[in-house]
Amino acid sequence: MTIQDLKAQNLILFEVISGSKSFGLATPASDTDIKGVYYLPKDQFFGLDYIPQISNETNDEVYYEIGRFVELLLKNNPNILEILASPQDCILYQHPLMERLQLDDFLSKLCKDSFAGYALTQIKKARGLKKKIVNPIAKEKKSLLDFCYILQGYDSIPFKKWLQEFSSIAAVTKGQNALQERCGLINLPNSKGMYALFYDESGTLGYRGIIQNEMSNEVSLSSIPKGEKEIAYLFFNQDEYSKYCKEYTAYWDWVEKRNEERYNTNQQHGKNYDSKNMMHTIRLLQSAEQILATGKLNIRVHNREELLAIKAGTMEYDTLLEMADALIASVEHHWATSTLPEKPNEDKAIKNLIAIREALYNSPKTD
Repeated sequence: MTIQDLKAQNLILFEVISGSKSFGLATPASDTDIKGVYYLPKDQFFGLDYIPQISNETNDEVYYEIGRFVELLLKNNPNILEILASPQDCILYQHPLMERLQLDDFLSKLCKDSFAGYALTQIKKARGLKKKIVNPIAKEKKSLLDFCYILQGYDSIPFKKWLQEFSSIAAVTKGQNALQERCGLINLPNSKGMYALFYDESGTLGYRGIIQNEMSNEVSLSSIPKGEKEIAYLFFNQDEYSKYCKEYTAYWDWVEKRNEERYNTNQQHGKNYDSKNMMHTIRLLQSAEQILATGKLNIRVHNREELLAIKAGTMEYDTLLEMADALIASVEHHWATSTLPEKPNEDKAIKNLIAIREALYNSPKTD
């Protein structure tokens, strides 16, 4: 089922303009995000084709099945509460049955964890993005060999450097370089990542090399003929190699999927953090503070210029973290004194959900 199907079959119960336009933070470059609530045709709801959520390819239009919508309201999910709190001028359509779901019935002290907790996740995400911006990873992926070292006395040197030095000593008479493919390794017992290294100048002993190819994720072990003498001890830093591989994959996956306009904005302001992400982090914390202090949620912001200044990257990252810390402390304070219930009234919400569905599925239209 698609959004077009929902509209063609008149299954939409609630539809709003969301995001920056509902928050009062829209600029000429802002997109129009749409959120909504729907119900399924009777045979799909009672059969095996229950669909909790439908969105378009770009995810800027998202619709929730009425039961899923109520479930998320009960959890005080920030995005879902904000849909229900949409300003009147952002409501495109509202079925009369949606009047049964009132925002005041769902606001609770759970908002401390749902709003502030989500904001903390965004701060962590912003820090991770800052790391990506400040520390780009070269497109040419490092080899496992770059994480191998040869022990020399109380020190170690990179394997590739050692191989060059070994070439000048052992193979100079033949006028050729030493090759990793002619190396042989055997495990050293009780020594993680440590190997005895042998070298076959003739290339006739069948050594398997340090790695089979540049894509190898583990070192190769060889059968060493009796009487052969090790020439060095090698250490493979597997933990660092695994860490590098994860960071490499994450970085280039981010490069492929990142919003170039947003990335270029971050590059232009030169503060090395995702400024839009931090704007929404501060906004979420201010919303949590508002809910716990007043028992209400007005998503149309009163500090548009301040938030847009954050989005534009005019504030230092550490200053924003200090602002976030102060808001978190305020949220904790208001949570302790709030008169809101600990959690929404689940029984009331479920009764209203059942009443909505009974009204919908008892209608001749859905039989």
